[in-house]
Amino acid sequence: MVGRRTVLAAALGLAAGCARARPEPAAPEAADPSPPPSPPPSPSPSVSASATSAPPSREAVLARYAGQRPTRWGTDLPGVVAEVPDGALALTFDACGGSGGNGYDAALIDTLRRHRVPATLFLNARWIDANPGPFGELAADPLFELGNHGTAHRPLSVTGRSAYGITGTADAAAAYQEVADNAAKLAGLLGTPPRWFRSGTAHYDEVAVRIVGELGERVAGFAVNGDAGATFTADQVARTVAAAPPGSVVISHFNHPDAGTGPGYAQALPRLLDAGRRFVRLSD
Repeated sequence: MVGRRTVLAAALGLAAGCARARPEPAAPEAADPSPPPSPPPSPSPSVSASATSAPPSREAVLARYAGQRPTRWGTDLPGVVAEVPDGALALTFDACGGSGGNGYDAALIDTLRRHRVPATLFLNARWIDANPGPFGELAADPLFELGNHGTAHRPLSVTGRSAYGITGTADAAAAYQEVADNAAKLAGLLGTPPRWFRSGTAHYDEVAVRIVGELGERVAGFAVNGDAGATFTADQVARTVAAAPPGSVVISHFNHPDAGTGPGYAQALPRLLDAGRRFVRLSD
């Protein structure tokens, strides 16, 4: 297993997958100065239990987390999954949506299909609305698992924390809606709720992580940043992905067809397959 602190290029632009501008390096995860203590967390329901029953109401969740103040912020928190078992690789690709983020890298998807490499695709609500045709094709393809990338592509916070210049959800109610509204959209289109969530910028506080669990989803992090928010060249993508340690969750983007992501994966995947590497979707 790869340690989460072996994240490659973790500070090189997750938000750029939408904005395409290389952001300043993210500050290391740190606690808020002298935060009020949080009450002991309520046990989060298991995903399997939540999948068979309705999630708690918005009112119930807000009552449960009223007054809780987070002490942590970043991409590497307890409950954020960055590794998979048995030495596999989990390729994950985000489609952020919104201004500059509604593209569709059909060539990258075709590369995955040609090599029969499964992946988990995280879709923002705005991207879904802008791409009904590609969405339908992806939803019908069992090679891909579709995950929840939020409603407005915001960092998931209960205090309004920001990442890469993007303001996070302001409070527990906003965090709930950021997850729940797109989950409802996906459930209505797919006939089943998504099992995985990744926030805009992949930043969280620990209270927000627990709220995701209340809604029956698990939180996807990453151990390898494969395309630095769609800013890497094809050669950079190829080198980074080909060097991913066994057990890594790899994050990249499929909403920028003009980026180096697609050509980079076209170079990296044959190397990895020739080396006997195995690929899984997150729910596998």
